[in-house]
Amino acid sequence: MKLGVVGLPNVGKSTLFNAITHAGAEAANYPFCTIEPNVGVVAVPDERLDLLGKLYNSKKITPAIVEFVDIAGLVKGASKGEGLGNKFLSHIRECDAIVHVVRCFKDDNITHVSNKIDPVEDIKTITLELILADIEAVNKRQDRIRNVARGGSNKEAAFEYAFLEKIEKFLSEEKPARLYKCSDEEKPLFDNLFLLTAKPVIYAANISELDMGKPEDKIPLVADVKKYAAAEGSEVLVICTKTEEELSAMEPEDAKMFLNELGLEESGLNRLIKKSYALLGLISYLTAGEKETRAWTITNGTKAPQAAGKIHSDFEKGFIRAEIVDWRTLLDCGGLIGAREKGKVRSEGKDYVIRDGDVVLFRFNV
Repeated sequence: MKLGVVGLPNVGKSTLFNAITHAGAEAANYPFCTIEPNVGVVAVPDERLDLLGKLYNSKKITPAIVEFVDIAGLVKGASKGEGLGNKFLSHIRECDAIVHVVRCFKDDNITHVSNKIDPVEDIKTITLELILADIEAVNKRQDRIRNVARGGSNKEAAFEYAFLEKIEKFLSEEKPARLYKCSDEEKPLFDNLFLLTAKPVIYAANISELDMGKPEDKIPLVADVKKYAAAEGSEVLVICTKTEEELSAMEPEDAKMFLNELGLEESGLNRLIKKSYALLGLISYLTAGEKETRAWTITNGTKAPQAAGKIHSDFEKGFIRAEIVDWRTLLDCGGLIGAREKGKVRSEGKDYVIRDGDVVLFRFNV
């Protein structure tokens, strides 16, 4: 999973990225301090792995991972190459989803590119630039098939051209492509356009340390972002990037104590990763043993053979069956042998849909 961290200059985007990855992306008080994309790979927090690792005394514990890409700040005109627009647009196209950081605090010591704090307007600025880039992509596709489509003999091209006209009109109304309702026939054409605004979004509402602990709806700028996001069915994560950066520099026990003092159960970063998983419809199944305990990321709804293919293509080709036990049950039974003795291990075939938290042993023949 690859998430693009975007936002206008000086909204806390690079500070958030620093906290996520410990990579030390420069966070300076001027636009475009992040010129080349910074990439950080971070572990998905999963207590199940530690518990199973202890049960099996595993030599290695391998969590699922999320790849975050910190992308250069965007300004008005980016779709035409202003600022670092072209770089921004090319890197965001490679991501599965967008974490859009918006500034929900006032600080006279930190400049704002438009000289006012209005997170909804900031969202609209970036969304419009992405929409304009999408319109350009649609127009290019129209140019390629126009003659064939208008000839009348190629029904597929004619259908595609009609679809392109509809999606262009939709985008021209300044609506992101993710809100467009595709028919079953249009869906493959829509997916093949790889539109920027088709990507799902989490709005990260960056608040000040002074607003930590306040009810989210009592922070006016956050309430504005939530109202905007609700209208388009997007998620909002309220986070203080400065606090998250401080937490990331602490030892785990100290960070836990600090969170407790703030009245929080987990960090904003953990919540961000979990929301991102849910946003993309991802789950993890587990494999456990003395050599390694590991989490494997799949799309919710994946069947056993395809899940096996995440480990190795031979597992999918030669799939026979999957031995399944829920991770809690496995712990309660003291391991696979105990689970078998109590009849808790299920043998599932090719049509079984893997569930989050399944501990799986694949049987295959090559």
